Amino acid sequence: MSKVCQVKNKKPVSGYSYTTRGIAKKNKGIGLNITGKSKRRFVPNVHKKRFWLPEEKRFITLTVSADGIRDINKKGISTVIKELRAKGMKI
Repeated sequence: MSKVCQVKNKKPVSGYSYTTRGIAKKNKGIGLNITGKSKRRFVPNVHKKRFWLPEEKRFITLTVSADGIRDINKKGISTVIKELRAKGMKI
């Protein structure tokens, strides 16, 4: 399952994880220094969820992020599906 939200189009992005060493200045130290960095991925909070579509009297399954679920709750599933179909997505 690809980690892409169908509603918000959120996908994984890459970045770095930093390792620090030292005592912070606010704790009377000389400061924190970055001693290493390694690549990592920031993955969105994506789930497979079924929604009831009352106009078509059927369930549809979407891969949505938590932000996408909030968007569906706010606008309504019918409006979101119309917007997705207008963009050319097959549902």
